[in-house]
Amino acid sequence: MSAQEYGILVVEDDFRIAEIHRAFIEQSEGFHVVGMARNAAETNALMAEQGQHVQLILLDAYLPDVEGLELLWALRRDYVQVDIVMVTAAREVDTISEALRGGVFDYLIKPIEAGRMQQMLARFRREREALASRAEMNQAELDQVLARATPVEPNVPSGRSLPKGIDRLTLRSVIEALKQAHQPLAATQVARGMGASRSTARRYLEFLVSVQVVDAELGYGDVGRPERRYRLRAGANGWLEGL
Repeated sequence: MSAQEYGILVVEDDFRIAEIHRAFIEQSEGFHVVGMARNAAETNALMAEQGQHVQLILLDAYLPDVEGLELLWALRRDYVQVDIVMVTAAREVDTISEALRGGVFDYLIKPIEAGRMQQMLARFRREREALASRAEMNQAELDQVLARATPVEPNVPSGRSLPKGIDRLTLRSVIEALKQAHQPLAATQVARGMGASRSTARRYLEFLVSVQVVDAELGYGDVGRPERRYRLRAGANGWLEGL
């Protein structure tokens, strides 16, 4: 593992959800999956063997062999160097409050949107790198590092803001294809609808993800493999007016 990479342990008893998490993590720069655990027993065994390679644990609150957040507290006690993110369907305020008292890095409620997971991973990497790069900080520097993400309005492009290789007409076609869809689309579906190649559609879709106009999420395709799908964010219609 390079100095720029962080190992993640996924603790999830639903193998399909676990595989979606794995696929998304492995597409995220700077992260890789160290292991997958379905319960507390497997988690403890994996941490005993591979704990030195784990910097982040994605933890479900509902596991078959433990009650509530028992595993969270055990991990906090035994592996203080590891950050934990709850990724769970548990919405009860009591559970959320206990997890926050347990020092979780973040709390994601299922079903997880790809953009929210990406936001969490980016913040984790940013904070880890910032804390590793210096011996001390003043208050302003610390406030900047610990700033929590807030909703960002989509940026409306101007002629000068479009990067090389991205033209207005094709961009409008991609946005219109997503606008007319009633569900997230894969790059191949967008390409088919606009009469372009998959690589072209994918390039434009990823550009729209980068400027926070489109969200990407992982789902299962026809052959059962995870694939990246795209949908317009709420409020993205302003893009059409700005093009």
